[in-house]
Amino acid sequence: MDEFKAATKRFRKLCFSTLVAVYFLILVGGIVRTTGSGMGCPDWPKCFGTWVPPTSIIQLPADYKETFAEFRDKKNKKFARYLSTFGFVKTAQAILTDESILVEADFNPVKTWIEYANRVVGVVIGFLIIGVFILSLKFRIPRPSFFWLSLLTLITVIVQGWFGSIVVSTNLTSWTITIHMLLAFVLVGLLIWLYANSGEEQPIGATKGMKWIVLACMFVLVVQVLFGTQVRAAIDQVAALKVPRQNWISEVWKEFFVHRSFSWLVVIINGILVFRLVKTSGRNPLTISLIVLILLNLLTGAGMAYFAVPAALQPIHLLVATVTFGIQFLVYLRLNTSQSIVLNR
Repeated sequence: MDEFKAATKRFRKLCFSTLVAVYFLILVGGIVRTTGSGMGCPDWPKCFGTWVPPTSIIQLPADYKETFAEFRDKKNKKFARYLSTFGFVKTAQAILTDESILVEADFNPVKTWIEYANRVVGVVIGFLIIGVFILSLKFRIPRPSFFWLSLLTLITVIVQGWFGSIVVSTNLTSWTITIHMLLAFVLVGLLIWLYANSGEEQPIGATKGMKWIVLACMFVLVVQVLFGTQVRAAIDQVAALKVPRQNWISEVWKEFFVHRSFSWLVVIINGILVFRLVKTSGRNPLTISLIVLILLNLLTGAGMAYFAVPAALQPIHLLVATVTFGIQFLVYLRLNTSQSIVLNR
């Protein structure tokens, strides 16, 4: 029994470490996006055809743009065939007919190494999740849900890595970035479930309908983040036209207005949740964390709106949102402690 408890403790620690690493990757991904480094490496999994990227343009052939544009074109045609097979014919045609997708960026060593760092962190997380899966093998009989959720986590990170290559090959098409972000939420949710259910969590007293309030909070937050990706995509287009930074928000007013307006729904629903949590369980750490995170979401969002979208705030804004989602899901799991025990048997 002591050996089993020790194994469970190791599993829980590795799940937590992996979760922290995933959040760090989300932060790095935000830095990649805000610095425009997403196409710093035009190919995947290598970078400019090598495992260690170049530091100077003299290390690249004169026709590197044509070479890697052709490489991405072949990959896009293959991906378009997959989309057509599954009925997404219009999406496939949009990829094949959009000439801007094959426009190759000028080599920039700083952006290349920022994107390369992003990929290195992703590889480390891949190995951590492989470790989680290996440790879960011990729980196949006593805790089968650990094994199956760990396997699903491993599959998710593999799909996420593959789809990251699609994001690159399609030149950061907005819908691919959105799906990439959704997969990150799935990964966070799986790791939090494994972490929460591999330890003894203090249950939170739930009043009628409270579970649905938490689910509503999680849903509107994810939708809000997706609206945010649309704002960022619109800003990227404006920035490419050399519009001054102080005019970015006014140029993407429609997308920004939707994102800003929806934020009030996020605040109201989370306010109801916090009120109910305080009423049933007092000012516990999770409740305080939610209050702080929602305020940080508002402050960083307002900071981007009123201070010309400073580059430092975007990755922080995204990170805070995903951490908020994690805390909300942890609250949900603690409200469903009895159900979690059933799943573990």
